[in-house]
Amino acid sequence: MVRNTISDAVTRIKNGYRANLTDVVMQKSKKVEAVMLVLAKYKYVKSVKTSNDSLVIELNYIDKMPVIVGMRNVSRPGQKVYVPYKAIPKVWGGLGINILSTSKGVMGQKEAKKAKLGGELLMQVW
Repeated sequence: MVRNTISDAVTRIKNGYRANLTDVVMQKSKKVEAVMLVLAKYKYVKSVKTSNDSLVIELNYIDKMPVIVGMRNVSRPGQKVYVPYKAIPKVWGGLGINILSTSKGVMGQKEAKKAKLGGELLMQVW
């Protein structure tokens, strides 16, 4: 059983890009699905398909190069990182995004700043 499903999802996506896979399959959870939908909204992955107990993530490439250069978990089970909306850090000089878990759900940094919501900083993608 995977305890940190977001960390597992990040690892599967990184490994999928390294192996030039078209899609990766991961364990389904509400938070992972919400994070993957944010990645799809920002066009870091092509699509998110759900089945009974798994998620199928279609990876996005431009000219055979991965769209995601890097990604990392910020919050971990032993160390949660919370930020107010005014202190959301820039990722790669503004070229990447932060994904936050707010009181209104999981969202990207643009939506969080627009709604003036801070929250748990889950991951950074560039």
